[in-house]
Amino acid sequence: MPDMLLGVLFDMDGLLVDSEPLWFEVESSVMARLGGSWGERDQAALVGGSLDKSLDYLLAKATRPASRHTVGRWMVDGMVELLSSREVPVMPGARQLLAEVAAAGVPYGLVTSSERPVMEAVLARLNVTFPVTVCGDDVSHSKPDPEPYLLAAAKLGAGPGSCVAIEDSPNGVAAAEAAGCITVAVPSIVPIGPAPGRTVAGSLTELSLAWLQALAASR
Repeated sequence: MPDMLLGVLFDMDGLLVDSEPLWFEVESSVMARLGGSWGERDQAALVGGSLDKSLDYLLAKATRPASRHTVGRWMVDGMVELLSSREVPVMPGARQLLAEVAAAGVPYGLVTSSERPVMEAVLARLNVTFPVTVCGDDVSHSKPDPEPYLLAAAKLGAGPGSCVAIEDSPNGVAAAEAAGCITVAVPSIVPIGPAPGRTVAGSLTELSLAWLQALAASR
């Protein structure tokens, strides 16, 4: 049974760390500079998506002029600053599952839509490293496109169908499923319903390496 699982791929924001409140703060600040307002519905529309998608959304709501490059810098720099100065809560069960997977020698990686400076700031706060990482800077098409998960599986040297991808957002789930990964949804802000071939869990505390191995074997 353990041989059926050849890789575990983790999302970052909203799955390993509760960083969505920081994203909301940064997005609200940027939107204020652009002359608009920001609410929970706006944030929900962007959860798990790329910086490009966020910029499209922000600029479409803007009432003051600003270049795409400038707004992107506001977003990334603002998030890195908050991550460097605030506590970033780790999601329940995240450290335990990461430690169990690593100790067993199962290949694993991080797949995030965040840009590299944001990813590196989060990992520095967590004081963890991943053998394989794929961030927004590494792909031409971010989630919900399958490219990030296809790239991560290739870096692990495993077929996507032998990898379990763990995601908290509809964009991430769509990407993992389109890549052919065994997908586990652990919803954070946006609800995610059941679907054929999809497993939904309430928290990472419900997951263990043995549970992931059994899930992979059942496919």
